[in-house]
Amino acid sequence: MDDIEFQSIVSGEIEQAINFHDAEFTADRIRLMDYYLGEPFGNEQEGRSQVIATEVADTIEQIMPSLMRIFASSDETVSFVPRGPEDVQAAQQATDYCNFVFNDDNEGFLVLHNWMKDALLQKLGVVKTSWREQAEVDEEIYEGLSEAELNVLLADPDVEIIERDEVGYKEDDEEADEVEFQAVTYDVRVRRTTMHGRVVVENVPPEEFLIAKRVKTLKDAPFVAHRTTMTVSDLVALGYDEDDVIENAGLNAVDQRQEVQVRFQDVESTASVDRADPAMRGVMVTEVYIRADYDDDGIAELRRVVCVGEGNEILENEICDAMPFACLSPILMPHRLIGRSIAELVEDLQVIKSTLMRQYLDNLYATNNSRVVAVEGQVNLDDLLTNRPGGVVRARAPGMVQPLQPASIGSTTFPMLEYLDQVREQRTGLSRASMGLDADALQSTTATAVQATVNAATGKIEMIARVFAETGIKQLFRNILHLVTKHQNKPRIIRLRNQFVPMDPRAWINGFDMSVNVGLGTGQKDEKLQALAMIAGKQEQILLQLGPQNPLVTIKQYRDTLAKMAQLAGYRDASEFFLDPAMQPPMEQQQQPAPDPNMMKAQAEIELKRAKMEADLQLEREKIQAEFALRREELQMEMQLKGLQVATQSNVAPNIRSVV
Repeated sequence: MDDIEFQSIVSGEIEQAINFHDAEFTADRIRLMDYYLGEPFGNEQEGRSQVIATEVADTIEQIMPSLMRIFASSDETVSFVPRGPEDVQAAQQATDYCNFVFNDDNEGFLVLHNWMKDALLQKLGVVKTSWREQAEVDEEIYEGLSEAELNVLLADPDVEIIERDEVGYKEDDEEADEVEFQAVTYDVRVRRTTMHGRVVVENVPPEEFLIAKRVKTLKDAPFVAHRTTMTVSDLVALGYDEDDVIENAGLNAVDQRQEVQVRFQDVESTASVDRADPAMRGVMVTEVYIRADYDDDGIAELRRVVCVGEGNEILENEICDAMPFACLSPILMPHRLIGRSIAELVEDLQVIKSTLMRQYLDNLYATNNSRVVAVEGQVNLDDLLTNRPGGVVRARAPGMVQPLQPASIGSTTFPMLEYLDQVREQRTGLSRASMGLDADALQSTTATAVQATVNAATGKIEMIARVFAETGIKQLFRNILHLVTKHQNKPRIIRLRNQFVPMDPRAWINGFDMSVNVGLGTGQKDEKLQALAMIAGKQEQILLQLGPQNPLVTIKQYRDTLAKMAQLAGYRDASEFFLDPAMQPPMEQQQQPAPDPNMMKAQAEIELKRAKMEADLQLEREKIQAEFALRREELQMEMQLKGLQVATQSNVAPNIRSVV
């Protein structure tokens, strides 16, 4: 299909999603936000009590600490499980690195807090993951570079030459026949641009998240979009054409949405205005993930489309392999992506309690300042209407003024408020037992009964935590793993458990199974500590009786048990208390005492003397061998000389006889 037809399809999906959200969710979110902020209901009467119970805010704020303790108290929220023995090391590295990216590269605690609070209050919490490249620019000055060094510097693609001076010296000697030149050097100033990529995890306000109707799961959604406001400067920095961006700049529907204004109504009294600086003006940006048959092959593929302005002008259109969103909903509804919120469970209780409290306070006001019955003409009305402490009311006869005392409703109001608290406990699971045990209520109660009371009270909170873990948390870490394996193109050194460890996701296979580790409540942590303490006792017994080389327990396993106990106790770095045997030298090397410097010096002198003696002996040996060789040659020469003499004498003797 052509671009005009595709833009029409995208614009139609956006409009349908906006209409769907405005009709189904906007009014509910505005109402629930008003309840959370304790805003008036609109039925208040002047001169009557206008008190408002904060049931929605109290319930959410009581659940939040438990959820944050479950998910944010450990450095390893999610762990990847290897599918085969060859994946064990890679799975552990992926676990450590993805948790590091979430907790250290990003504000993991704040992301979790806002994400879960959105879900508890407004039915749906959304986070978005993306890979963001950031340029780090440094200027450097080099002096006295040779031509070869300059060529090496220019070969770096990250280096840009700003200034270059060629420095050469000539020695001109008038008496010499030739002119000698010294080697040319270069002074340069360069700009080095280094790109650093990282995974960015950010919260998406509920009103900025658009999705098609009747979606069961996020991965099957035919249309998902993030509709937000960005500045002209940010879009130009991302590489978009400045003219196209400026043409669509200005106040837009996202800035003026009623949900945004309600969120800031307690701190702002005026509407937002556009900025005077053109580079800081807002632009409505819609990042769309849509399944469409753009290439006319009969199969709808997932595409990422970036649109700007009210007319949804397309600036970018590319095929993609995954949606970067993860969603939370505290109370799941079958076959629906968006479930129910905790605020919906207690909003009616806030109205009822507010009404009861108002009526009780009005009754109390009337009791303290009750109406009176006065006989007409027998009482000074000016005195009667002037209500001041110790005031005098003049009357012509006794009994002319009688109080009209209203009936007190406190005896019926307080049991009703108590009943409403019980209803809230049944709906949300928040009870006195979950917030702190009542010593009087649990007097003469066994420890088992107390534990059962606490477990029953926290059951619904644990259910919400398990839903969060198995839905949004899992999807979030899958997205993080997908981004680092796809975009990180070089190893990265990170500090992990006080050690600097290289992480290279290119070596991983993006096919790990995943399990979510959540410590559901303090009680279960105590149970885990008790179980680990029992295991550590058995390991100690085996090591003492059978020795370190036994077939059941190793020293490393015992150390891992102690390290796990330290982590459950809240100490992130177990190496502060227990060393890792795998990181230590062999035992025989550890048992060797530290060398004495004096002893080392003496040993060095002895070794030097021994070497000198051996050299002297070797020299003497070679000298003796040379003397023997020389003596042997002398003897051979003497023997040869005697042989010649004997031969000479034998030849001369016959001649003499013949002459005679």
